[in-house]
Amino acid sequence: MAQNESVDVVLVGAGIMSATLAVLLKELDPTLKLEVVEAMDSGAAESSNPWNNAGTGHAGLCELNYTPQAADGSIDIKKAVHINTQFEVSRQFWAYLSKKSTFGSARAFINPVPHLSYVEGDKGVSFLKKRFELLKQHHAFAEMEYTEDKAVMNEWMPLMMPGRPADQHIAATRVAKGTDVNFGALTNKLLKVLGDSADAQVKYSKKVVGLRRNGNGWTVSIKDVNSGGAREVDARFVFLGAGGAALPLLQLSGIPESKGFGGFPVSGQWLRCDNPEIVRQHQAKVYSQAAVGAPPMSVPHLDTRVVDGKTSLLFGPYAGFTTKFLKHGSLMDLPLSVRMGNIGPMLAVARDNMDLTKYLVSEVMQSMEQRLESLRRFYPQAKAEDWRLEVAGQRVQIIKKDPKKGGILQFGTELVSAQDGSLAALLGASPGASVTVSIMLELIERCFPEQAKGAWAAKLKEIFPAREKALATDAALYRKISADNDVALELVEDSPAKHYA
Repeated sequence: MAQNESVDVVLVGAGIMSATLAVLLKELDPTLKLEVVEAMDSGAAESSNPWNNAGTGHAGLCELNYTPQAADGSIDIKKAVHINTQFEVSRQFWAYLSKKSTFGSARAFINPVPHLSYVEGDKGVSFLKKRFELLKQHHAFAEMEYTEDKAVMNEWMPLMMPGRPADQHIAATRVAKGTDVNFGALTNKLLKVLGDSADAQVKYSKKVVGLRRNGNGWTVSIKDVNSGGAREVDARFVFLGAGGAALPLLQLSGIPESKGFGGFPVSGQWLRCDNPEIVRQHQAKVYSQAAVGAPPMSVPHLDTRVVDGKTSLLFGPYAGFTTKFLKHGSLMDLPLSVRMGNIGPMLAVARDNMDLTKYLVSEVMQSMEQRLESLRRFYPQAKAEDWRLEVAGQRVQIIKKDPKKGGILQFGTELVSAQDGSLAALLGASPGASVTVSIMLELIERCFPEQAKGAWAAKLKEIFPAREKALATDAALYRKISADNDVALELVEDSPAKHYA
């Protein structure tokens, strides 16, 4: 019987998560033998695709749901600070790679775009002002500006101001040095770095159909999507970074840590505008507050997006519901994910989230005119002919066991790993891509603890001079790291001119 091919690491899914982890591992140990397995015929085809994901460049600067307000009126800024420092860790990794001649220009995937928060009404204005006063005290948000002056807002967001009622009470904050990140372009850059490395392969149109324990790790069964041919690969470590497909694969592994997890798929849609006359009037990502009763993933925003050198506007998201776990998945994904171990939590979530289900169904049933009405809250003079509907990627929100409720629906990401560190999976959604590097560093520390503290420690310190905790507490260090990253990523004018890659 022929012996299976053997590698150190198999990564499932060629999106931003696997690409980041694979390049990071090769930087830490160039001798590692890696294989990335992707069911689609190209990288970044699902959630990492620029038209499939939301805000992009999440740094906690403008997303109001990262600073929740309690019943007593107090505002908690911890999550915004944490996400901001995580994004700065991501930028350190991209800056490190950008200094290498083989990586090419960072401007192929990151561009300066101001981040704004915008609110309406006395309650909204009061919240935004209080939020600004709290955030401004933290060094990560020191450059934030606040205004209730419509003349100033007309400078910040000229597209959004004409056509508003003269007596409308509105306010906005702005951080001029926000960014827009094309995670599809970044993913493909990382996959190219990987493809050019020794002992690293990226294999497309290949689907993982089996996972079973062996003496030293896992045997991964891989099927060719086109020919139907199969092969088996033995790996010491397996990462399931396949977006919505990660949950069924985690269940396939049978590890005890996978028990009780379920998935709740939510689809998204956007209105997209490519009309250069409209696009040039809006150079910002503007976030507002979700409608009462709407879930956190429905926070409306009007975004400048730079994709492959062309600038467009996206407005949304409009949520939807399907039983698929991937945009290119199967309608059987949700029913096939039900197990004895997770049926309780899933039923509990269904019982406790009837309002969410009704909301998703109502979103699906919306007409184009109803969608335009939502847009006109932001951009009163919007015309139907300038906008078209774009179907976004799938998000599979996490369902997990809860001792009190039976099961809860969790918005965010969760790293699940086997006790022996031989397998890890990433479940969930936003703010995903922007904090990928922090999540992958957590994975390395959890699954490769000896190497992280030993042989890899010096290299980790070289790539990441400052981690989240130090960035959150040391203002001088934060300012230095952030300024260095700006130069390396060509986000400031004195950065060295390079050809676009």
